[in-house]
Amino acid sequence: MGENPGVRRRFHLTFPERLAGEPVLFMVGKETGVVPNIRRASVEEPDAWMIVELEGDEEAIADAVGWLTDRGVVVRRVDEDE
Repeated sequence: MGENPGVRRRFHLTFPERLAGEPVLFMVGKETGVVPNIRRASVEEPDAWMIVELEGDEEAIADAVGWLTDRGVVVRRVDEDE
């Protein structure tokens, strides 16, 4: 441990209804090596959204965004000062 894991980027994720009950953040972390951290969330059927921080190197974060997008999650970068 003790290594700097990289950078943190914040994203707004909007989930399609079919993914609302799936462990999407666990899976994206497992598949890409990023560490997801939920900062805020709302799950009210049929809508689900989250503000998450993804921590890792730039390549892993880009891979995670692609992984999420490929599954139908709408990913929007949130500026750090918002």
